Amino acid sequence: MTSRARWMVLIASILMATAYVLPLWRVDLIAPQYPEGLGMYIKINGVDGLKPQDLNSINNLNHYIGMKKIVPESIPELKYMPWILAAMIVGGLAVAGWGKRLALHAWGGALALLLVAGLVDYWRWGYDYGHDLDQATAIIKVPGMTYQPPLIGSKKLLNFRATSWPSGGGIALGLAAGLVFLAVLDTRKKGSVVADEAASLVGVGVPGKSGAALLVALILASASCATVPPRDLVVNEDACELCKMQISDPRFGSQVVTTTGRQLVFDSPECLAEFLDRTPADKIATVWVLDVEHPGVWVDAASAGYLIDANLRSPMGRITAFASPAAAEAARARLGGTPLGWEAVRKGAGDAHEVPAGADSNQNAGR
Repeated sequence: MTSRARWMVLIASILMATAYVLPLWRVDLIAPQYPEGLGMYIKINGVDGLKPQDLNSINNLNHYIGMKKIVPESIPELKYMPWILAAMIVGGLAVAGWGKRLALHAWGGALALLLVAGLVDYWRWGYDYGHDLDQATAIIKVPGMTYQPPLIGSKKLLNFRATSWPSGGGIALGLAAGLVFLAVLDTRKKGSVVADEAASLVGVGVPGKSGAALLVALILASASCATVPPRDLVVNEDACELCKMQISDPRFGSQVVTTTGRQLVFDSPECLAEFLDRTPADKIATVWVLDVEHPGVWVDAASAGYLIDANLRSPMGRITAFASPAAAEAARARLGGTPLGWEAVRKGAGDAHEVPAGADSNQNAGR
């Protein structure tokens, strides 16, 4: 093994250890009767609610449809997974210290199998909970309905929208696997050029400062990459986070994803802007609006275009979002109204009559 490969294995082993302090996976449940959302973290040795009572609330809801209770103590994988990961970390440190190529290949193969087995086991666990229902005690019975949450992504289950994504610990394990793959490439003569180029991109090559800098960067990435994307609106079921009105028109919605991964939906840009005015900026990860011309398509709020007083009736009656400022300008010829920039929307939408009539000069603000 090269010195660089040994450093990559060492950093990968340290990254794997973060799974003991960061959750592996996160599941969120959103419904009109739970606008604050319910959710749980799946950890290497347990399952916890996002909020103190969330797991108990989820189990109470599961009872209505005949699902088994989620009891962390009864899940055998949570008992032996910490020991398996510990063995892999010790093995990685030994490989980095020994420096033998065959040892790296054997350990890397074991790590790949472990990660695949973990994903398959998580899918199987969700399948069992979602399909093995006690119909005799279920209060709500929907013929043919199953309740398996998605492995990754979003899925509608009755009136709930379930989302499932890797959390910090899971992302750290994925990054560690990527480093091990680069280390394996680095030990093969034919792959050395590829490894050189890939390693140069992430700054691995010289022990010491560069390796430490990469370690810090990867650990930060494992925490920051857990931001989830916006979810689909559930028309006539979702309620606006601000005004609590039911969202009935899929053309005008908006959404905030918080730094903790919550997906908060709104029925209009006005409600979105007022919510942002009341919320500290460090609590907000991303902000989205729906393109009125393409229902269901989310656009970054700062890069979207807006019209005020166009010939369109949004839930709040004034502001409409488009995919871009150019799209808003093109729509003005057909619909009338005045173009707005994101900053103008932010400053005036909470009290719409204060939006300046000549706000089109701010069209590119806030980018």
